[in-house]
Amino acid sequence: MKFIKRIVLTILVLTTVGFLFRGWIYRHLVTYKSVGHRTNYPATNDKLIDYIDSGVGKETEHDIEQIVKLGLSITSRQLNFTDNKNDIDPNKLIRSKTAHCVGYASFFATTCNYLLKKRNLSGNWTARPQIGQLYFLGTNIHPYFNSAFFKDHDFVTIENKTTGEIFAVDPTINDYLWIDLITYAK
Repeated sequence: MKFIKRIVLTILVLTTVGFLFRGWIYRHLVTYKSVGHRTNYPATNDKLIDYIDSGVGKETEHDIEQIVKLGLSITSRQLNFTDNKNDIDPNKLIRSKTAHCVGYASFFATTCNYLLKKRNLSGNWTARPQIGQLYFLGTNIHPYFNSAFFKDHDFVTIENKTTGEIFAVDPTINDYLWIDLITYAK
């Protein structure tokens, strides 16, 4: 009986530690590398613009980290993941509300760029959807899948045009695991 209690306690502790440090663990196990860029859509749909504005609240001051977190929150509230063929233009996703990783990245990048422009930060910062490959402990995982769905995975980089500082974000992973920043290798 004592042995079973120790096993259960060990599993509980490991699960708790894994949950609490999931971002740190993920960033140390998985690295994203860009193999290309996707189209960067401007926010032109009034419903999309109103949705982003309604998600901002009354705060008027935002630094880049707050804009990234706000963009992730707005994206997560709007989209639900699907593996079906879907729109990738955020101006259309505001109606369909379902997307795969390409749509998530597109929607998040558009949201961030809109917020950057609104806060007069677009001269220094830009968000770009990236076509990526994921590396688990240094090994590219995509060749191990036969499905065309897993040939790549989209994410977003938010880059300072002056300093070259980069924040990398996977809005799809954020929606499911609540991991904000990811490890990005140029």
